[in-house]
Amino acid sequence: MHHLRPTPSGMRLTMALRRTAWPLNLGRVPLVVAPQDRMTIPIIPDYAALENAVVATDPFPHAIVPHFIGTQDLRAAVASLPVFGAGGSYPPSALKLSPLIRDLVAELQGPRLRDIIAAKFGLDLHDAPTMLTLRGRTRAQDGRIHRDSACKRVTVLLYLNVDDTAWTRHEGCLRLLRGEHDIEDYTTEVAPVNGTLLVFPNGMNTWHGHRRYVGVRNTIQLNYMTNDSRARGELRRHRLSALTKRLRIAA
Repeated sequence: MHHLRPTPSGMRLTMALRRTAWPLNLGRVPLVVAPQDRMTIPIIPDYAALENAVVATDPFPHAIVPHFIGTQDLRAAVASLPVFGAGGSYPPSALKLSPLIRDLVAELQGPRLRDIIAAKFGLDLHDAPTMLTLRGRTRAQDGRIHRDSACKRVTVLLYLNVDDTAWTRHEGCLRLLRGEHDIEDYTTEVAPVNGTLLVFPNGMNTWHGHRRYVGVRNTIQLNYMTNDSRARGELRRHRLSALTKRLRIAA
């Protein structure tokens, strides 16, 4: 069994000052302010690391890239994340994004990441629609064992979190599972920290989930979608969700 654990670097990632108003689990969220000049320099992911990453096949094909977002960029990104008032997934258009995060979202939806993933997994993604969401909080009901929707051809997860004692207890660490019944029956565990990227094409056996965790857990999820009616329906729901959440936030 293989474990991907965060290295004890002692690095303390940035959390924005405004997050001190969050009511949930804030006692264990370190606060570090990123250098101001890092807030304006575009974030360039480590594409070379993704190109060189090994595609593991157990329990299903996937690639893991620690530090896909470098240390200094990660500090700036965490400091620039929006305030998430509740759990659930938020389309970018439902949030007030800083220029830094807005540019990162555009970068992730661009051709370079798409082309590398397509080549690495032997897929044709040239005309695949993308769907991207952000999460800032994990709720008690999140993390249950599941496969992603069949209209999501590929799932890409980017973790933007500080090291936390919860991760050493395996809470909130994503597990790639051998089946759908037991969260302890896993081959690989990914701690959601340090700018780690996880990529996997979806299939019949791509079961994954994590042990219960309630608190701050920043994730950007990108999906390359199919071109069928189910995908179009999900994209429509995605746009409607963006409108609904934007109106709720404005209220």
